[in-house]
Amino acid sequence: MNPTPAIKIRRLRPENDTDIPLPRYMTAQSAGMDVCAANPEDWVLGPGEIKLIPTGFAMALDEGFEAQIRPRSGLAIKHGITLINSPGTIDADYRGEVKIPLINHGSDPFVIRRGARIAQMVIHQVHQAQFQIVDELDATSRNQGGFGSTGT
Repeated sequence: MNPTPAIKIRRLRPENDTDIPLPRYMTAQSAGMDVCAANPEDWVLGPGEIKLIPTGFAMALDEGFEAQIRPRSGLAIKHGITLINSPGTIDADYRGEVKIPLINHGSDPFVIRRGARIAQMVIHQVHQAQFQIVDELDATSRNQGGFGSTGT
């Protein structure tokens, strides 16, 4: 399996979206690629509101990889804008438009501008696990200790 996958990407509306940057790394050592909004015009995301934001692209990941969609920290800290499911997963066999489910946890309306960087996409290798039914699990020093059991 190739540790550096090549991602095939397709603009879904090239006649309308050539102004929208495709996902890209913003620095040489970035883990995530910035993903931009391809909404037809600026949209307002009110406090507590959720909107599914189009990106204008679809992609084909190599088998054994996923794309994780994550919030942008600047939007989260400055405006309370994040993803309703984070991280979101795009499976290798999905070929539809990548859409970003944003939520406004802030107290003010937020304008989602066309072309704005709204999320990050991180590519990860994945493994499908197999379960083995057993009568008992190996004991550990933690055992069944749950939330807060290792200290605060």
